[in-house]
Amino acid sequence: MLERYIGRPNDETGRMDKEIYVYNMLDKLGVIYERIDHKPAMTMEVCKDIEESLEAEICKNLFLCNRQGTKFYLLMMAKDKKFKTKELSSQIHSARLSFASDEDMIKYLNVTPGSVSVMGLLNDVNHDVCLLLDEDILKGEYIGCHPCINTSSIRLKTKDLLDKVLPYLGYTPMLVKLFGE
Repeated sequence: MLERYIGRPNDETGRMDKEIYVYNMLDKLGVIYERIDHKPAMTMEVCKDIEESLEAEICKNLFLCNRQGTKFYLLMMAKDKKFKTKELSSQIHSARLSFASDEDMIKYLNVTPGSVSVMGLLNDVNHDVCLLLDEDILKGEYIGCHPCINTSSIRLKTKDLLDKVLPYLGYTPMLVKLFGE
């Protein structure tokens, strides 16, 4: 079991600015969060131990774009569902969705592959990314995500994400229903 801490690290030496900015925002908003530090978590498979230690569901975070590369989407979906572009495309009226490039991930969210999370929206100052939430991830009391780096994970109340963090960032998520069958 990984060790869980309340709030930000006591010693921020060696931490990236983008991670510290997430903790600064959460502290400013009065959001109580717990944190786990771990080896890089690049896949959902690796996140199983983290999820158990956090006692919160870590969802899949997919950074997508339309065929023209002019519209970008951050999709948060239940980890046990398969992503089907056709299923999502029809709901958001965007044909031919694909995964956005690593360059666009860095440009819009300031994150690298394996570190994509809702906290990356802190870096999307022009609101170029549309947030899509699979309604099933809202059922849990807590949600787990990376603070813009995949060597730490945080747990916060789903209600705090919806009522404090997203309004502060200026985002109204679009709810989608994914079956992933």
